[in-house]
Amino acid sequence: MRRVSRIAVAGAATASLALALSACGGTSTESSSSSDSDKGLAIAYDVGGKGDQSFNDAAYAGLEQAKKAFKYETADIEPTEGETDADKQQRLESLAKQGYNPVIGVGYAYASAIKGAAEKYPDTTFGIVDDSTVEAKNVADLVFSEEEASYLAGVAAAKSTESDVVGFVGGVDIPLIHKFQAGFEQGVKDTDPKVKVLSQYLTQTAEEGGFSSPDKGKTAAEGQIEKKADVVYAAAGLSGQGVIEAAAANKVWAIGVDSDQYQQEALAKYKDSILTSAMKDVAKAVYNLAKSVEDGKPQTGIVRGDLKSGEVSLSNSNPKFADDAEVQKAVETAKKKIISGEIKVKSS
Repeated sequence: MRRVSRIAVAGAATASLALALSACGGTSTESSSSSDSDKGLAIAYDVGGKGDQSFNDAAYAGLEQAKKAFKYETADIEPTEGETDADKQQRLESLAKQGYNPVIGVGYAYASAIKGAAEKYPDTTFGIVDDSTVEAKNVADLVFSEEEASYLAGVAAAKSTESDVVGFVGGVDIPLIHKFQAGFEQGVKDTDPKVKVLSQYLTQTAEEGGFSSPDKGKTAAEGQIEKKADVVYAAAGLSGQGVIEAAAANKVWAIGVDSDQYQQEALAKYKDSILTSAMKDVAKAVYNLAKSVEDGKPQTGIVRGDLKSGEVSLSNSNPKFADDAEVQKAVETAKKKIISGEIKVKSS
């Protein structure tokens, strides 16, 4: 089966794909033949794009898993600076027109575009990660209980702080990121009420770079560290790399998000400062949607991942965290209480 490496838009590997991408702006990974019957999963990235070591890369991991399992052609496309909802919709429609199925928009910003594209291509299954507002018969809303994993991160932070001050850095001041903040703050306070939580957002809108500016994340974290925070949790996409860098430079703890950031190659030089990561299994959600289409039973409606399903969790890759019996006991106790319903985690 033919394999073609990642190419620039101007490349001529597949004329129709190149033409569509030149109109939308982006790049694609493709494999296999050009027959529509061989085309499967396509994803369009959120702000920050591939290489964010977090949210988008988790989606790409799901695409790679699907490509390997189903032996079909896939596509992954980068966002462009300053793009509109119409640009996003055009990108999704071009993928559906070429025969990709399912087509997934990674991030809440694709809500309007997914809705419009789904109406025009009712025989294609669309998915959107992190949005529950697109109500259509051929759309799967892939959402997560981020607040539950964030609660566990709060437990870990409260148990690990020596200064009794911890920090939260949100990328953009939106309801989705409020869930991370709410869960984290509740986890901290339920564990140790005397621990102070410093919380701030980098920007009011994604267009201002809240999810794509490591320099902004670094500056915010440095400010919190100056105020004695010795554990800082970032829910900020690519900007979170700056938070981790600041934590490492100041010899305090960082808590990663979405992916297991301790394991990320690009963050290897900082990994000893990454206490844990509040993860959501975007890869599994992406793969499962692709599998449902492959099986002829496409997922639709709200598809939620939570602690009970195992699709949100706290990583144990750092041995210092994994081997801390007191912290592990506190986290495991909280996890069981959340799953049983004894603890109700706030989402705002």
